[in-house]
Amino acid sequence: MNVKIQSVKFDADKKLLEFVEHKVSKLDRFADRATGADVVMKLDKDEVKGNKLVTITLHMPGATPLAEGRASRFEEAVDMAVDALKRQIEKMKDR
Repeated sequence: MNVKIQSVKFDADKKLLEFVEHKVSKLDRFADRATGADVVMKLDKDEVKGNKLVTITLHMPGATPLAEGRASRFEEAVDMAVDALKRQIEKMKDR
């Protein structure tokens, strides 16, 4: 799966990029028809809910599931977004 990662308002280090690539590529197990994913990581000003925002868009034939995660660390936000995408994919398979 082709994973495009974009960091807005900061430069992501290599370790974070590898973590995101690893987590998102695991979605291949659930979405066998997925062709790619776009990951956008942003810094926000909301310190209460968490200032790290991650949006993952999965590209599949016939559907484009999207999920967001917000946390105090990018790793947590990525995990939240990946889990939300897994749930969306499972619901799509049940239909």
